[in-house]
Amino acid sequence: MVTSDQRRRQLAREKYERQQKRRAEARRKARQRAAVIGAAVAVVVATLVGLVVGGVFDKDKKDSAADPAASPSASPSAKQSPAPAMAIDKNAKYTFDLKTTAGEIKFEMDAAKTPETVNSFKALADKGFFDNTKCHRLTTSGIFVLQCGDPEGTGMGGPGYTIADENLDSLGKPNEQGQVIYPAGTVAMANTGQPHSGGSQFFLVYKDSPLAPSYTPFGKIDAAGLKALEEVAKAGTADGGQDGAPKTPVTIQKGAVTQN
Repeated sequence: MVTSDQRRRQLAREKYERQQKRRAEARRKARQRAAVIGAAVAVVVATLVGLVVGGVFDKDKKDSAADPAASPSASPSAKQSPAPAMAIDKNAKYTFDLKTTAGEIKFEMDAAKTPETVNSFKALADKGFFDNTKCHRLTTSGIFVLQCGDPEGTGMGGPGYTIADENLDSLGKPNEQGQVIYPAGTVAMANTGQPHSGGSQFFLVYKDSPLAPSYTPFGKIDAAGLKALEEVAKAGTADGGQDGAPKTPVTIQKGAVTQN
């Protein structure tokens, strides 16, 4: 027969075991929640790192999460040199003629609106800077551009100096997402995401693209050049992704700037 003391001890033991079981369950759930939160944080961090490296914020890949997942980017040389001295007629128009393996692409540049940019491109072209360089990046979703102007062909090269942003308000007022439309045929400067960080890299827009108004628009592609771009874009990227080297290789064989 169980005495009252034994019964009290048994009830106390059962109560203790229930408490321990509840505490163990609480600890297990807490660990599970922590694991989920940790995983979520890891995913966010990994995503942000990927965006920075891949170009959403622009290398070194740029401006901003406000832009789509294929924002143009460029990296200037670590050691900065002075930009070329002004040597163009600021009241004139100039043509940049790119003879490429995908066809000839010409675009007109207005020195009155973008004097620093036009002056830099003419100085670089005059010394053959763009000759035999690859257009290293094609984007086919979100924004629609072919990016060129890197002597290294990696997206990390530049002329060793940077130039000022210009003409940023020419595409109208930004929408609620902080974006404007860069129309098909636009040529604009790539940059690192910081103000006044453009170098030699530029992008050719083959289809209307929403972007933050952070990239100097300085040229307008002619009809034949736009058609050549569209053919390159139609083939897609080399790896079938939305952002990468174009499947149809595009090499600038000769880049020349002439005054109209």
